[in-house]
Amino acid sequence: MREADGKGAPLLQKELLRFVRTVAAARSPLRLRQADPSGALMLDGDGGPAGKPARSVLQATLDQARSLGLVLLEADTVRATREALPFLRRALLGSPEAFQEQHRAMKTQTVAVEGVRQAVRVNELESPLGACARLKEKSGKAFLPPEAIAAGERLHADFTRAHLQPRLTMAYEPLLSSKTKGGAGGAAEISDSAMSARFRVGKAMEAIGPELCGVALDVCCFQKGLELVERERQWPARSAKLMLRTALMALSRHYAPPRKDTRRSHVWGDEGFRPQAADAGITKPAAGPPRP
Repeated sequence: MREADGKGAPLLQKELLRFVRTVAAARSPLRLRQADPSGALMLDGDGGPAGKPARSVLQATLDQARSLGLVLLEADTVRATREALPFLRRALLGSPEAFQEQHRAMKTQTVAVEGVRQAVRVNELESPLGACARLKEKSGKAFLPPEAIAAGERLHADFTRAHLQPRLTMAYEPLLSSKTKGGAGGAAEISDSAMSARFRVGKAMEAIGPELCGVALDVCCFQKGLELVERERQWPARSAKLMLRTALMALSRHYAPPRKDTRRSHVWGDEGFRPQAADAGITKPAAGPPRP
């Protein structure tokens, strides 16, 4: 943001913030009227908070806000533009990374770094899956359960280890004449860990199924947003998140299958039931002659 030179720069900056905040908080465009010959203007209208008097604004402040694209002047009314709210967020943060911070959702977590537990800052909006983890249902519960998020992160980790991400830069590896024809990029050049990761990714796709594996790959692996997935696949609005939840729940059951009850039931009947000898397959010995 441009600043005025001289001693009046902090004052002009403060007046600009106050003016943009007033216009952005209004429910309808505010009316401008001339207050005095010195150049001061008055803001009034029914769009501001009830009971508050009209506020004055300098012509220089109005011109600066218009040059920055924060307000739009129409006849004798002024209204805030779409850039006004991000401008106010950056001003309230007041840090060198204010522009990046307005698009982040930072959270402190404890992770293991080289075998040592350390506190790190994690951006929850770094990936589309992190943004999906913040979705809520009408009841307030998380739209994606924790096991679904863990399954998506595990799939992304295996996809990265398998080197399946398309390369966006030039390859600078030297070309060796000893390579066999057709061997470049083949299985001989892939490490064992990458091969194992590719095997796990393949098994995961089989567990999800051909109908749902595409949306899991797009969001978890190729880092595509839900709106982009719906546009590319020509799906209805807000349908990708339902398909993603179904896919991730199937994937979580693949990674952590439910335990099967292997205990055998020995219940023969209702309470108080006692089997008879004939029912149990026991035959009574034939009655012999009486003993002397």
